[in-house]
Amino acid sequence: MTGGRLRARRLSPGDRPAALAVLLAARDENLVLIDQVERLADGLFAEEPPPQIHGAFAGDRLAGLALIRPSIALSAGLSADALAVLLPALLRVPSGLLKSERGQVESVWNALAAAGRRSVIDRIEIAYRIGPQARVAPVPSPPCVARPARAADLRHLIHAARASLWEEQRPDPAESDPVGFARWVESRLPRARVVSVDGRVVFVAYADVRRGEGWLIQGVYTWPDFRRQGYARCGMAALLEEAFAAGASHVQLAVVAGNERACGLYRKLGFEPFAELRTILFR
Repeated sequence: MTGGRLRARRLSPGDRPAALAVLLAARDENLVLIDQVERLADGLFAEEPPPQIHGAFAGDRLAGLALIRPSIALSAGLSADALAVLLPALLRVPSGLLKSERGQVESVWNALAAAGRRSVIDRIEIAYRIGPQARVAPVPSPPCVARPARAADLRHLIHAARASLWEEQRPDPAESDPVGFARWVESRLPRARVVSVDGRVVFVAYADVRRGEGWLIQGVYTWPDFRRQGYARCGMAALLEEAFAAGASHVQLAVVAGNERACGLYRKLGFEPFAELRTILFR
C-alpha cells in the first residue's frame, strides 16, 4: 500500500525498537500501543489473540502506527497522510472496538461507516492520570480487605463483567458462549484486584497494563448495594499504592463522560484529566 512517499505494512518483532521510539515520545497517550508492541516479542496473556499492528513508513522511518487487533487504536499525533495509508488495513476489520483520541476516531469511523459498519456503542470518555506525587492523603476506609483476585473469586468476576455490560447496555457474550466468556475472564485473573467485605467481593478493577511507563486500569466495577460507601476508594487507593511501589510513572484510566460519581471519586484521589477519547463498538 502506498500514499505519496508513505507505505504501510504489518509490524514484525524486528520493528519493536523503532515503534517504541515513536510511541515513547507521548507515552501517556500511547500506553496501550506500547504494551502491545512489547508483546510482539514477549508473548501474550493466555486466551488472547496475537497483536496485529501496522506502521506507516517513509523509507525506513516509522511515521505512525495503528493497532488493528485485539482492538483498534492509533498512535498519538498520527498525520493525515499516515492515516491514509493505514486506512485500508483498518477497513478490513469486520467488527470490534475502536478507541483513541476523539479527533482521530472521527476520520476512521467516517470511513468504517461508509463501508457499512454500524455502531453498537458510541461514546465519549475522559482519560484521567495521576503521578506518585499527586496522591492525596488517605482517608479512613470501611472495614474491608483490598487484595489480588484469587481463583475462588472467578464466579464473582464473571458476574461483575456481565453486570458491567448490562449497565452499559452492551451485548453480553456470555449469553451465546458462557464457556468462552468464563475462559476470557479467567485469563484476566492475574490482573484483577478486588475488595472484599466479610469474604464477599464488592469491588473489582483490572490492571490491564503494568509497565514502568504507566499502569492502565480498566473494568472497574462496584456491586450496586456497596456503592458510595468507600469501597471503590479503598480499592483504587490500594491499586495506586501497588503501581507506584512497582515503579510506575503514572496510573491512568478512562471514565464515560457524564459519569460524575466516578469522576468525583478519581478527582478526590488526585487524578487529573489529560485527554478526550471516543470509543465505538461496531459490527
